[in-house]
Amino acid sequence: MDWSSVTAEDLVDALREVDWSTPPRPVSEFFSRFTVPRSYSKWTSRLKCNLYYYRTNYFILVMFILGMGFLRKPVAILAALATGLSIAFLNDSFAVNFNEKVTRSVRQFSPHLAAKLRPPITPVIRGRPSKRKSIHICGQPRWIFVLLFSAVSCVLWLTSCSLLTVLWALLIGLIATLLHASFRIPNLKARMNTFREEFRAVWRNYSEL
Repeated sequence: MDWSSVTAEDLVDALREVDWSTPPRPVSEFFSRFTVPRSYSKWTSRLKCNLYYYRTNYFILVMFILGMGFLRKPVAILAALATGLSIAFLNDSFAVNFNEKVTRSVRQFSPHLAAKLRPPITPVIRGRPSKRKSIHICGQPRWIFVLLFSAVSCVLWLTSCSLLTVLWALLIGLIATLLHASFRIPNLKARMNTFREEFRAVWRNYSEL
């Protein structure tokens, strides 16, 4: 896999399209084999590769650092969870699974209400449907839930009076992610085929759109 040819936009699209339920890599693997990249091109390739390969580990790391910063402030912990949900809704797989679970739970109590939560029918233009299917949650566009949970998290951060602390926690989390992704040698030998096919499957999903 030539990661130097993968742009930042391609990487963001791949992270948005990939299955959210991928388990994190083992801790023993995550904290092993660190070296300094020999050139700028090798650093950028390594950075993009590790951000994709250890995506779940990095998300857990940032959430853990946020949680550790607010052990004595339950409101701030709720704010961290709301922030994590707003970020998770940006992933297609998580949004679809969340919508299915909520709709299934509502259907057990009120089938009529569950029918109202279905997404609208995709309009057909010139005899063919829209190429990129929009993601809906509870019958509403995904961005509404992203904005809603982002607003809730902002209110909770203001209520907990911990804006400075959360900024420091996010900064530490981002720096830790950047440092790890920069110095961790990509572990592609043992799982080269699985990893390559996984990225190619994601690549095909949006390159055909």
